[in-house]
Amino acid sequence: MWIKICGIRDVVTALAAAKSGADAVGLNFYERSPRCVDETVAREIVDALPFGVTPVGVFVNHTADEIRRIAASCRLSTVQLHGDEPATMLAELAELAELQVIRAVRTDGDFARLASQQMMESKAVGASPWAWLVDARSPDAYGGTGEMVDWESLAPEHRSNDWPPLVLAGGLTAENVTEAVRTVQPWGIDVASGVETSPGVKDLAMVKSFIRRARGAS
Repeated sequence: MWIKICGIRDVVTALAAAKSGADAVGLNFYERSPRCVDETVAREIVDALPFGVTPVGVFVNHTADEIRRIAASCRLSTVQLHGDEPATMLAELAELAELQVIRAVRTDGDFARLASQQMMESKAVGASPWAWLVDARSPDAYGGTGEMVDWESLAPEHRSNDWPPLVLAGGLTAENVTEAVRTVQPWGIDVASGVETSPGVKDLAMVKSFIRRARGAS
């Protein structure tokens, strides 16, 4: 089980997440998000992370040039596209910047249609995401809303043999992550608001509890 704690904004929280067993931490560069992190701080976080914990740059409708610049500046090898980016950007980032790309799919119950469409577009440009990240679609934000994905409908729709690994996000908390993991059986999980006391402020006890329960469920 690959576990990502997203929306990390300081070194102390990043190290606490790593110590608690996180496999990755998300660094959000979307300026409208309450979890947006400054590039200088992001570099400090990346430098402080222990070996084996992956920093993931989260981007929303940035240009390919912006993503490449920030990834190079912050020494990122994995990025997450969480907006409305075209499939051509997958190919461009993978070929020119040698980045692993996580492609967010925001769904309100139509995951199979969206994923099939994106796979067709990706194959047309000779690229494929390293992983899917499935989040709930919201008209108000691109993520971090706490809204849940319909686990029961998602589980049978994912074609695990043909599609990239599935990372489940959307409304996960320490209280429901066990059920979510057992229902969907994802390759990985991602949490932001579910381990916070307020937007962008992580509760370290909640982070630890979330990771412990997710590991137990898997």
